[in-house]
Amino acid sequence: MVLWMAIRCSGAIAVGLAAAACGAGAGATVAHSAAASASRSQTTAAVATTATTGTTGTTGTAARTATVGGGSSLPRMTVRLSVPTGNGRGVFSRPRTLTVPRGWKAEVWARVENARFMAWTPQHTLLVSAPGDTVVELTPGANPASPPRQQVLLSGLTQPQGLAFDAVGGQTVLYVAESDQIDRYVWLGAAGVGARAVIVHNLPDLDPRGDDVHRVKTLVVGSDHRIYIDIGSAFNASRNDIAGNPPRGSIVSYAPDGSDMQVIATGVRNGEGLSFAPNGVLWSAVNERDSIAYPFHRRYGGLANAYGHVIQSYVNNHPPDELVAVTPGRNVGWPYCNPDPSHGMANMSFDDDAQTNPGGRWLNCAKLPPINRGVAAHSAPLGFHFLEGSSLPARFTGGAVLAVHGSWDREPPRAPAVLWLPWSKAHQTLGAPVTLISGFQLPNGSRWGRAADAVPGPDGSLYVSDDTAGAIYRITP
Repeated sequence: MVLWMAIRCSGAIAVGLAAAACGAGAGATVAHSAAASASRSQTTAAVATTATTGTTGTTGTAARTATVGGGSSLPRMTVRLSVPTGNGRGVFSRPRTLTVPRGWKAEVWARVENARFMAWTPQHTLLVSAPGDTVVELTPGANPASPPRQQVLLSGLTQPQGLAFDAVGGQTVLYVAESDQIDRYVWLGAAGVGARAVIVHNLPDLDPRGDDVHRVKTLVVGSDHRIYIDIGSAFNASRNDIAGNPPRGSIVSYAPDGSDMQVIATGVRNGEGLSFAPNGVLWSAVNERDSIAYPFHRRYGGLANAYGHVIQSYVNNHPPDELVAVTPGRNVGWPYCNPDPSHGMANMSFDDDAQTNPGGRWLNCAKLPPINRGVAAHSAPLGFHFLEGSSLPARFTGGAVLAVHGSWDREPPRAPAVLWLPWSKAHQTLGAPVTLISGFQLPNGSRWGRAADAVPGPDGSLYVSDDTAGAIYRITP
């Protein structure tokens, strides 16, 4: 595969991802200024350390050393964010720092409110989806370090999330996943996009019964030109949430015209990240359940028999979030089976969920394939991209980047970060995560930012979106 970001594989141009918080919009509008037409050019204890915040301090402060694939070290240091004129409002009205690989630089490249997932266009402009109703286009200047020209490309959408390019019938097209449908636009390059064509209607969206409704959708395009999309759950964990056509808690695919819906995998609570591995297999980064009950008839947390009790010290590290190979027909386990990290975070077996599947009543968890790779519980993985063919330094291209958003229910909070995971060609799987970028969370647990996505750019930099600070960071080796 070759990445210019999207990923180009066998004629399909994939993959931009996006994710957004709940909201609404209506009446899609295409906007393109005349000025823009001119240029476009994630053992439990061990894993708990993989997504921690690096040391914060003054510019150039040394931080911990992580390990990169092949056993080489990844020294990191804390650097002050460079803030160009005009980007210093809000959280950047005071100095901020990030911990990055030694020698790398970090700047607040652009300000995009609620910025989530990103995709590069064929002309090397950057599309950013934002919660609510917009897709923003950022056009780099002659100096890539300078703030880009910014415009709203699409507006009036309902929770736009996933962004992906492909070639269909001799034309380059842009797919956009709204929370309730999939849109397709002919990509016109400097002239913007053509009219919206809705190719999939009535995707599962709002659900008044739900206690944790995941509305937004991520999509990617495969080498078969089929569209692959995640459909998140409407409940934290409930048997009532796995019916429907298409079912919630699943990954499904469609033909390029939106026909021929196929359910690829089930038991995927909220597969925010989707990306194709170097061997062509689709992988998903999955947000697992919250408030899990203790699943064993044992003494724990001061209780003689803790089974079925929700105990914060157990919740803190269970269940791990997941990175899974999305093979056809796979059941990833939710809401009945939870990955067990007691023997490490690779090839995890399952425990019966004490609340939804006591004693394995509804599903025999021992029959499910193990979880390929776990990341620390409540990391909240979002944007996920394999890096093969990118312009990043060679030591990183044999792996993947994963933006983790950080916890909301863990005590203390799990910090937001950008992780790197090595890809094993011999075993065709991902290795243990290494923290690449951190510093969004302060020692008291408060946060000034949260990573949402990370994509390599054509200039060899890593671009990171932050939906809390409303920023796009350019992290340069």
